[in-house]
Amino acid sequence: MDNSDRIEPIDTDAVLWSAGEHDREGRPLLLILHGFGSHEGDLFALAPHLPLEPVIAALRAPLTAGQGWSWFPIGEPGDPGPEALDAAAAGVLEWLDALPEQPASIGLLGFSQGGAMALQLMRHAPERFAFAVQLSGFVASGERPGDARLAELRPPVFWGRGTADQIIPQTAVARTQDWLPDHSTLTERIYEGMAHSVSQTELDEIVEFLRERYAAPRA
Repeated sequence: MDNSDRIEPIDTDAVLWSAGEHDREGRPLLLILHGFGSHEGDLFALAPHLPLEPVIAALRAPLTAGQGWSWFPIGEPGDPGPEALDAAAAGVLEWLDALPEQPASIGLLGFSQGGAMALQLMRHAPERFAFAVQLSGFVASGERPGDARLAELRPPVFWGRGTADQIIPQTAVARTQDWLPDHSTLTERIYEGMAHSVSQTELDEIVEFLRERYAAPRA
């Protein structure tokens, strides 16, 4: 295995949890994945606004990026090398495998690079993740082992982005627009004038999407 294929481990000591270890048993897990140059505490700040049913775990990306962290080198914007994403996804999957108790279900919520990671994780382990919330991110180019299975399962995916986002190239947006409808049950939202960020309107729609995922099944 060369350096480009090296699995990047998750720092277990840096994980932020919304519940203590004894309060996690039997509950669903919502995995939070931050963006480039950020940290585990960024999106974790949304936790008070999110549904109470899942345990929330915010991970720190494994690579340093300025004063923060990143999941993979940027490379060509919107089209990073697949080996780096695969290594980062493998690290998250290893972290999940090592949990003392496996959650009842696992959902994903990621922003920017974290959004790309959420989709990459589903592409590697399509049976493992119940849904994804992908904010201002993209799907990586190329094919992945779980793509065909995702096309069968079509898990729920919320994809939100702003019309004033200058970070994610249009080529990456177009690739994601082509890919998601065939590999998910897509909820797509476009916010007029929103930059590379999360607005209050988007947060309200994310919460509604999550509430639908955690609603008790009808008898």
